Amino acid sequence: MGENGGANCYQQLAFTPASVSVEVSHAHKLQEAFECYDDDGRAKRTGTLWTASAHIVTAVIGSGVLSLAWAIAQLGWVAGPVVMLLFSFVTHYTSTLLADCYRSGDPIAGKRNYSYTDAVHAYLGGLKVKLCGFIQYANLFGVAIGYTIASSISMMAIKRSNCFHERGHENPCHASSNPYMIMFGIAEIFLSQIPDFDQIWWLSIVAAVMSFTYSSIGLALGIVQVIANKGFKGSLTGISIGAVSPTQKIWRSLQALGDIAFAYSFSLILIEIQDTIKAPPPSEAKVMKKASVVSIAVTTFFYMLCGCMGYAAFGDGAPGNLLTGFGFYNPYWLLDIANAAIVVHLVGAYQVFCQPLFAFVEKWAVRTWPDSTFITKEVAVPLTPTKRFRLSLFRLVWRSTFVVLTTVISMLLPFFNDVVALLGALGFWPLTVYFPVEMYIVQKRIPRWSLRWVCLQMLSLGCLVITIAAAVGSVAGIFTDLKVYHPFKTTS
Repeated sequence: MGENGGANCYQQLAFTPASVSVEVSHAHKLQEAFECYDDDGRAKRTGTLWTASAHIVTAVIGSGVLSLAWAIAQLGWVAGPVVMLLFSFVTHYTSTLLADCYRSGDPIAGKRNYSYTDAVHAYLGGLKVKLCGFIQYANLFGVAIGYTIASSISMMAIKRSNCFHERGHENPCHASSNPYMIMFGIAEIFLSQIPDFDQIWWLSIVAAVMSFTYSSIGLALGIVQVIANKGFKGSLTGISIGAVSPTQKIWRSLQALGDIAFAYSFSLILIEIQDTIKAPPPSEAKVMKKASVVSIAVTTFFYMLCGCMGYAAFGDGAPGNLLTGFGFYNPYWLLDIANAAIVVHLVGAYQVFCQPLFAFVEKWAVRTWPDSTFITKEVAVPLTPTKRFRLSLFRLVWRSTFVVLTTVISMLLPFFNDVVALLGALGFWPLTVYFPVEMYIVQKRIPRWSLRWVCLQMLSLGCLVITIAAAVGSVAGIFTDLKVYHPFKTTS
């Protein structure tokens, strides 16, 4: 969108008639510049409440929604929904704090912070900037690997369900995930050439629709299963000791916290999403807060329905992936649609998460080698008579290398989802809670030991304890996976 607007503005400015007086021409150009560029000299941002909401929903509602039934099964009917609501409240509150940090100084005309790390640099500075950048980009890298693995699992599920339908249940229908990871990687190489975050709005909308599709199918199948069971399964305290050992009960409960925390982690790309919103009025912060409310409300509604209905359907035996709990048969075509929707969603979500990392590396390269033709030169490739695509050789090489690297690591470490859960657990407190709280305190000049300061610090401390507990549970899951680890042998 920004690309087309920039092209139109360029054409309008380029063809000013020579007969027009200098004063009128100058005024005309100033007016055109005002219409075509924002206050920071960049092309007019075109994002709205709905495109921002689509970005957030795409980022938040990942395939992790399908594991929430398992998470609630570990915690039970009381703690499960309460923990989910708690995380949604904390995420919403801190996202409103973070939205106010997009501009430094004046909330309407202050200096823009283009990324999360820019905001931390503006308000906190020092070592915290490097720490924030490391945690943020490590999480984004881990998410890219996790999404590659998750997509291959869904593609394998489609392959196996069709195989079972054609050849019968007796056939083992083994399939390797490696070819599917390569297919996913090839698709991401092409999509990663989209230059900027604000130009993938259409991909986010498609991905958001897909997330609702497979979530709705999982919900519907859960309702059907509950009706078939003639009642709700599950207990108030979750899976009972006896079915698992006391130690396993603790580890699995902690891992459930990690799953839920990771399911609500989108703060690490919130500033980047906010940077796509068109300039005020209203202010970007107001639009972003509304988008956060809409997105988190919709997300929590779906999370509660899918998680609770999945637990009601399967009880303590709730599977790690809700869709696989229904088997590969009835109705196999509906499960194929759901898994295909997951793949399409993950294709878009990969780009939503990776665009900030792509932009960071490319800006750093331009600052480091400003005279390098390889890094700065772009070639205009005509797509249609009126549209051109800016192809950068450096972007082509760097982003393709990144996708290939994440694909190879996914093939090497097929259990990397647990590592991603660990990264998510470790990233929840600093990125979703600590940095937004600390920046808010600096921005509002809240006095130390005042009531508001103490409340904010208590919130931060409480989330730190939960994050540490979730990380411990994730580490236990990784050690369990290591016992059966076979590189490149991801058949099932």
